[in-house]
Amino acid sequence: MAAITGQKSEGDRKHPVDQTLPPLKMFTSGLQHVAAMYAGVVAPPMIVGPACGLSATETAFLMGASLFTAGIATLLQTLGFWKVGAKLPFVNGVSFAGVTPMVAIGKAHSPADALPIIFGAVIVAGLLGFLLAPYFSKLVRFFPPVVTGTVITLIGVSLLPVAFNWSQGGNDRAPDYGSLTNIGMAALTFLIVLVLRRVLRGFLQQIAILLGLIAGTLIAIPVGITHFSALSQASLIGFPTPFHFGAPQFDLAAIVSMCIVMLVCMTESTADMLALGRIVDRPADERTIEGGLRADTLGSALSPLFNGFANSAFAQNIGLVAMTKVRSRFVVATSGLILVVLGLCPVAASVISLVPLPVLGGAGIVLFGSVAASGIQTLASAAMEKGDNALIVAAAVGIGLIPIAAPDFYHHLPKDLLVVLDSGISTGALVALVLNLAFNHLGKQAGDGDTEGDPAGGPAAAGPVDPGIAQPPASGSADGADEAPAVTAH
Repeated sequence: MAAITGQKSEGDRKHPVDQTLPPLKMFTSGLQHVAAMYAGVVAPPMIVGPACGLSATETAFLMGASLFTAGIATLLQTLGFWKVGAKLPFVNGVSFAGVTPMVAIGKAHSPADALPIIFGAVIVAGLLGFLLAPYFSKLVRFFPPVVTGTVITLIGVSLLPVAFNWSQGGNDRAPDYGSLTNIGMAALTFLIVLVLRRVLRGFLQQIAILLGLIAGTLIAIPVGITHFSALSQASLIGFPTPFHFGAPQFDLAAIVSMCIVMLVCMTESTADMLALGRIVDRPADERTIEGGLRADTLGSALSPLFNGFANSAFAQNIGLVAMTKVRSRFVVATSGLILVVLGLCPVAASVISLVPLPVLGGAGIVLFGSVAASGIQTLASAAMEKGDNALIVAAAVGIGLIPIAAPDFYHHLPKDLLVVLDSGISTGALVALVLNLAFNHLGKQAGDGDTEGDPAGGPAAAGPVDPGIAQPPASGSADGADEAPAVTAH
């Protein structure tokens, strides 16, 4: 009937975010997301485990639990239920923001109590964040392009040092750190990804990162930097037994530290959702952010049950979405399922871990650079010539770059403050938000162009557009599926 009437079928009208792909494309695209995020998921437990007195075997168990809980959190984000989940191609994993306070908690308590105290604090922080999500999401109207563009740019720039570290080998205490072999493999992978993106077409072009990682890993075998020891030692089945390290304990100081971490994670996730919404042409409104924050915090509250930590958005995967243009949330849901399988099957997880860090670093430069490029493109629509927007960007980027350019800049300040200050994304976002409020909101009269429109797409108040307030997407389809935002990050 649709063909006879000339109307599109319901499936054809679906936004690309809600479309499914053929099984093979779904799996390979999902695997590409897992390959891009794997090192980021297992790194925090590799740091926290030894700090809490765990053996190598117990640390490996903690890594598997982190993969499993990251998969659960990703499924909550992409598929969702009730009012939980952003339902965007949004990958979740263990947040790096919690590493420093968790290490401090581990060193302050005995090995028998360290992890139970950390898990208890994460549960409370997750539940608190879940309750705060509806109120926190209302901040979306204060994230116009001048703020979101700044934060997206900082996300990409903040991630680039991670790629550079991977390119050198990942461990600055290793004798081959920064060796010509490591940097050469990173450069070769970087070139392979660029060439594949240039010469391939269609689906193969979309999985250029995955193909580049495979090619780089194969080349690294005769070079001698691909190690198979983890694969030979891994067991076939390994379920993350609930409360494997003991029942959660509730320590006030630890709870306060992790609640601060949760607020930082919520701030970064809000910025990440706004970035991803622009990239996939479905601007994240207040309801989307509320659902996304609920998924973040619920996933964090559930993670300790399976010996996992606080989860938040993985910005590197936003770069992958921007580069491949594969916007389906079901692709990322597939990556969530793969993560669950990896957490249940250590052998499968070890296969992914065969990718040498220099190879991952070479691909990471392209991925993280894509995020920064998306931020710059968003800033192009930020009305930089109006008001003090250029000053807002200058100040926020300058402050946000401090932890990157001068990592020890804040080392004399109280450690509790470092949870926020050591994150360039968090500090840059806070500076951009405060300055946008000061320059574009405070003291404005109703007739000064202050639009109080609903960022979810409701009608805006009549009057000129205020560059300091997030504007609603153009009216059209109910969910914005057929309307592109002012900026497309492709």
